[in-house]
Amino acid sequence: MASEADKVQLEKTNNQIVSEFSKTLEMFSLNKTEAQLFVTLYLHEAPMTLDQMKDALGKSKTAMSYAIRRLQEFNLVERVWQKGVRKDLYEARQDLYKKFMKTYVNRWLESLNLQINNLAGIQEDLDHYPSDQKQLITHKIHEAISFHKSLEEVFSNIKKNDFL
Repeated sequence: MASEADKVQLEKTNNQIVSEFSKTLEMFSLNKTEAQLFVTLYLHEAPMTLDQMKDALGKSKTAMSYAIRRLQEFNLVERVWQKGVRKDLYEARQDLYKKFMKTYVNRWLESLNLQINNLAGIQEDLDHYPSDQKQLITHKIHEAISFHKSLEEVFSNIKKNDFL
């Protein structure tokens, strides 16, 4: 049977893993709570309830509910059913690389498309500028749109070629 010192050391190591792993996930636009929750679910050997998540992370049930919904939106966790359990249970999906990269690439593509449309909209509203200023602004907007389209092409190729 594990001693109290062993249990403390195990919890310390687990907290370090959650902390370091979640830093990586934050680079994929998850906030700190979402990243920590995902790592906790990923490392946990069984599905967890919101109450278990709350206790594991020391956060409110409301924060856990919000974070789990966001993780579900990104298709990183799923609700699971277990016979005899009345509360909702959640677990992390296991294919990390593919899930995160697919989510990341799709978010980039959505954002780039929005930015391209917004820049084009700004260009359409330039009528009230003097022609010399309008020409300079139009040129800068065209450069910005070209930049965004280049990025869009890269991410589209990643998605199309199934590097994910």
